[in-house]
Amino acid sequence: MDVKPGYKQTEVGVIPEEWEVLTVGNLATANVIEKPLDGNHGNIHPKSSDYVGFGIPFVMANNVCDGQVDLESCKFITKARADKLQKGFAISGDVLLTHKGTVGNTAIVGELSTDYIMLTPQVTYYRVRDSYRLSNHFLRYYFDGYSFQSLFLSLSGGGTRAYLGIIRQLALPVVLPPIDEQRAIASALGDVDALLGALTQLIAKKRDLKQTAMQQLLTGQTRLPGFSGEWEVKRLVELAQIISGGTPKTNTPAFWNGPIKWCTPTDITACPGKYLLNTERTISTEGLASCSAQLLPVGALLLCSRATVGELRIAGSQVCTNQGFKSLVCKDGVSGEFLYYKLLTMKPQMIERAIGSTFLEISKKNTAALGVYLPEHDEQAAIAAVLSDMDAEIAALEQRLAKSHALKQGMMQELLTGRTRLV
Repeated sequence: MDVKPGYKQTEVGVIPEEWEVLTVGNLATANVIEKPLDGNHGNIHPKSSDYVGFGIPFVMANNVCDGQVDLESCKFITKARADKLQKGFAISGDVLLTHKGTVGNTAIVGELSTDYIMLTPQVTYYRVRDSYRLSNHFLRYYFDGYSFQSLFLSLSGGGTRAYLGIIRQLALPVVLPPIDEQRAIASALGDVDALLGALTQLIAKKRDLKQTAMQQLLTGQTRLPGFSGEWEVKRLVELAQIISGGTPKTNTPAFWNGPIKWCTPTDITACPGKYLLNTERTISTEGLASCSAQLLPVGALLLCSRATVGELRIAGSQVCTNQGFKSLVCKDGVSGEFLYYKLLTMKPQMIERAIGSTFLEISKKNTAALGVYLPEHDEQAAIAAVLSDMDAEIAALEQRLAKSHALKQGMMQELLTGRTRLV
């Protein structure tokens, strides 16, 4: 393969000529970094009886996620117990890399309220000693890059038993641009991370506002302008036709892969948002005729009644369901979208009415008897419109967040390989 002028072919691919490729071991020998270390193994590893309510954070692989160290959900040990350990003392500025079970997650340890945090044998720290040759922020982004992640996952074996110990980590290659370029790359990617963080916080805030609005509007505690009058309680069977799902008695090939969407609870849990538009399987006209399931219209409420009791979506197209549903077709004078939002708040009542040892299921009788507190149709529709607008705003922000994540991935691929230069 031809390499364009100013670039060279290396074991990690084509990079600019002035960039170096060193192993982790080379970096440690040259005192650019300390020798990477993980937590204590064997008998010295803290036991569950050592955990306390507050103390030195004891960080496992699942506490390193989305570039952050989650110090709130981790375990804690006393400082006296931690001081007796031999290694795995991570401090502010260290780059963390998970290498066992959950592999390849990274983060930089931020400001700490304790002298250090303790690592388990699932997490390695990389501590930069010579910041004139290596930026810790660049190193973390390099670890996040596609080439490094692919190599790391391949060498670790993948799966639930994935593991790449310290000795093998010493042989990992690290690409080293000049320090000014490292800092420029880290700064550019840091700006994108700041945008991602701000969007994530804004989405969380909007979701909280929506939850508050649901609590106020769906109970009548807050009334929209122009509405008055009493709300009343009606049984669900008074508001909608309740339709149970079904399943063909045989797995006859001719019954499947037809033109009709076939919905299971898995389709519901895999579907973000309010509307169900696609299903994993489809059924034929013959298959539908062979069972008790019915073709449901657009706008039907697909209510899970088995196992994942109370999960709910609105049918975005015609669909039929398996026996894990009690679907609802609203009667005249009932807003389907209002009822959708209302039922989302009633999941605890549904679970309370469900029975079963292997898995919970709410019967058609108990579903029909659910009491729903609601106003007249016009107020239902107005409330649903407010909540739908909030959903649309959240969905737009989530789409922007997804595009920003994709932008960051593209930038990393360009910047970490030197295809795009900032210096």
